[in-house]
Amino acid sequence: MHSERKGNSLGVVGWVKNTNKGTVVGQVQGPRHLVNEMKIWLSKEGSPGSRITRAVFQNERSIPQLELSGFTTRY
Repeated sequence: MHSERKGNSLGVVGWVKNTNKGTVVGQVQGPRHLVNEMKIWLSKEGSPGSRITRAVFQNERSIPQLELSGFTTRY
């Protein structure tokens, strides 16, 4: 819920999902500077009560237009 709120407040689109391994996966799209801001938030702050020991971002690429709309939490 907190990641969803942060993504929407930044104006990025995408999704996040907690895994049964205690990790989080997701996808973020938007202008590079906003995606970078979201990455910083995810890797340093995150949701209250979260314990972040490591953040790995992979499969980064430029896209000609957004493929998603809104920022949601998947279950």
